Amino acid sequence: MAGSNPGRKSTIYDIAEKTGSSTSTVSMVLNGNWARYRIKEETANRILECARQLGYNVNMKARGLRLSRSGLAGMVLPHYRNRFFAGLAQTFEDQARNRGLCPIVVGTQRDPAVEVSVTETLLSQRVELLFIAGVRNPTPLNDLCSAANVPSINLDLPGDGAPSVVTDHRKGAAEITGVLIEKLLARGHSTGEMVLLGGVANEYATEMRIAGFRDAFKARGLTPANDAIECSGYSAAAANRALTIRCQRLGRPPFGLLMNSITALEGLVQFMATLPHDAWKTVVVGCFDWDPFAAYLPFDVTLLRQDVDKIISEAFAIVEKRDSADRSLILVPTGLGKMFEEAEQTKEFDR
Repeated sequence: MAGSNPGRKSTIYDIAEKTGSSTSTVSMVLNGNWARYRIKEETANRILECARQLGYNVNMKARGLRLSRSGLAGMVLPHYRNRFFAGLAQTFEDQARNRGLCPIVVGTQRDPAVEVSVTETLLSQRVELLFIAGVRNPTPLNDLCSAANVPSINLDLPGDGAPSVVTDHRKGAAEITGVLIEKLLARGHSTGEMVLLGGVANEYATEMRIAGFRDAFKARGLTPANDAIECSGYSAAAANRALTIRCQRLGRPPFGLLMNSITALEGLVQFMATLPHDAWKTVVVGCFDWDPFAAYLPFDVTLLRQDVDKIISEAFAIVEKRDSADRSLILVPTGLGKMFEEAEQTKEFDR
């Protein structure tokens, strides 16, 4: 025994004898391969603790496993099709790596069954944290994380089962709606034709943007038209159809359009392509999202940008506090597109 001869170094045989494990099991644990061979975490931790007590030189990979650290950080999000979600994913990856973590990002296409399945898989791989972005009902995923003692943070859409970091949709919508109203008034157009198009009824982000839209009118002593708000979804095709119907009814495009997402703006561009060029000149457009290519569109467009850097930074700050009782809601301010362009250009030069 190692204990009877202080000058002799401990071996895996000593650890096996002390823990009642086979030498092959001890070897796999000490080499950091225990999870691959379905060795229980309790057994692995017992072996690693025994190795520490005996002064065995456990490699760094196994030492991390003893502390239940995998070095993995997970994120689920609906898709990568717009710049907001793609930006969230990229920023999450950058900030996770800066913290010595290996990021895993999975798109779920807004399918609740896939969201649950992906979360279960990531937890089985022992992610140290999970960011849940754009999930309409994140509570079941938060519950899975809580049961596994893994911190989760809701991004973009809030939930009751974990802290949430979301864009301040209401203030942002009020700001951009105010800009569009002032442009319409300056052109001598009626604000009664101002339309908010896109989004999903009873979804948090859409409801907050609707509230902000109404706030902007109320602040100016105005009232939006009865049909000013149309929750046509997030797809480009749905926005195109909704605009086609309105144009047929009016005989021209509405004077003011606030698109509820960049994909809805794509539908507007498709719709505008079917109109004579002169019809574009009468339209004032805003979008609750940002894409640099919009600067080249042949009509007046104002973009509102969500601050993905701040959203991810705030989420990591919550995780690092390690407060399991925290259910706070953090609202991150937006900015009109130009406010962020210089910072983005500086980043591109630095890369």
